[in-house]
Amino acid sequence: MGKRIRKLKKQRLHSEGNDTLFYSLLILIAIGVILWRSFDSHMPFWCFVCVFGVLYGIVVNFFRCPIRFLDIEDTSNIVVAPADGKVVVVEEVDEDEYFHDRRLMISIFMSLFNVHANWFPVDGKVTMVKHQDGNFHKAWLPKASEENEHADVMIETPNGVPVLCRQIAGAVARRIVTYAKEGEECEIDDHLGFIKFGSRVDVFLPVGSEVCVTLGQSTTGDQTIIAKLK
Repeated sequence: MGKRIRKLKKQRLHSEGNDTLFYSLLILIAIGVILWRSFDSHMPFWCFVCVFGVLYGIVVNFFRCPIRFLDIEDTSNIVVAPADGKVVVVEEVDEDEYFHDRRLMISIFMSLFNVHANWFPVDGKVTMVKHQDGNFHKAWLPKASEENEHADVMIETPNGVPVLCRQIAGAVARRIVTYAKEGEECEIDDHLGFIKFGSRVDVFLPVGSEVCVTLGQSTTGDQTIIAKLK
């Protein structure tokens, strides 16, 4: 796509976490004040601070939003990981909803401790955005791709190759946020969306694409090259 325009994301914590972090902190402070004033001993207060301080730190870690750029000039045939996590599926599947043929599916599972911002896996143009209600099976199960609540984003690359990226809700993650808009140009480095509290992202590619990752491999969103298109 020539020289890509890099859109700076100057936030270290994702905006999706603003309300959660702010109101949680207010509640914790209020409880802490009550404990401090209600007991002669400050032991309950310090126990509360230790336990819930750690939990709050985990939530803050969850909403991290690192500033990343893929340092490759020609990205026309590159497919990058749309999320941090671990590769749980690399296989050919029958995709009957959109393509009606065989597709190469690469799935990345995000644990509670991964960054949960999602990036576009390819450069191109968004041709479809669709949200579908469903179940909340554990995200690493094979049936989660089709049966769980999910959001589908179809992207046509500069070379005319359609790529489907699917954000999937899990047993814990029940909020999918998709920023992609139908008809807009998209680039690797741009945020596709966000999934709250652990889930999975599938990428459907043409059969014959060169796979660049292995099962169980850890990925870094917007950095790890997972495949190369023909």
